[in-house]
Amino acid sequence: MKDQHVLYQHSTLATLVPGLLKGTLTMKELLQHGDTGIGTGEGLDGELIILDGQPYQVRSTGEINLVAADFKIPFANAHFAHFEPLMTVKNLTGAQLEKRVLAATHYQNIFFALKVSGHFKQIKTRAVAKSEPPYPTLLATAQVQQVFNAEGIAGTLISYYAPQLFNGVAVGGYHSHFLAANHDFGGHVLDYTVDNADVQIQAFTSLEQHFPVDDPDFMAHDFAADNIAADIEQSEK
Repeated sequence: MKDQHVLYQHSTLATLVPGLLKGTLTMKELLQHGDTGIGTGEGLDGELIILDGQPYQVRSTGEINLVAADFKIPFANAHFAHFEPLMTVKNLTGAQLEKRVLAATHYQNIFFALKVSGHFKQIKTRAVAKSEPPYPTLLATAQVQQVFNAEGIAGTLISYYAPQLFNGVAVGGYHSHFLAANHDFGGHVLDYTVDNADVQIQAFTSLEQHFPVDDPDFMAHDFAADNIAADIEQSEK
């Protein structure tokens, strides 16, 4: 039975900080845990967004592809969608929308997912080009990201919210990816303004944290030597 109260996460965002970017889960395996999600590919190969069971990859070229079952992933979130209507919004920045959601729900200390569907006045996204071994750090990779801008665009934004006490396991706060309705634009969301959109929410009672225990580099790494919080904050901007 599909448990719609569980958020599945493969690996942790902190794992990417020192450059542990090897793919340790396949897309086929990830889809066993959800029909909705976000993530990245091996070597930070683009930005992933899963909608209605279909996984899409936004590449640094701006190209958008369907992802094969054997595509390898170093980090991802997934869940089985059971979103509930929360509000309809107009003329809001992303920051304003995010604050309004927390004010309406008081969910600041739990994990939840947002689905924002509608028309966006503007949206800025990014995608990272695939790195090759030996992999650079997350921060070094993010500094050579490709940034895309669109105006007057329809689409869907999927966002996962993690409580601040889990920063490092995931992004403390909101982590959002976007896919245009015609599948010609998307990526990791840096900024946006809603024209008009429906906001749906799904709260989770449990986090299923999956570790890449078969990866010897992960098992041997000393994360105490990494500047995890600061590097995540900079790389997510």
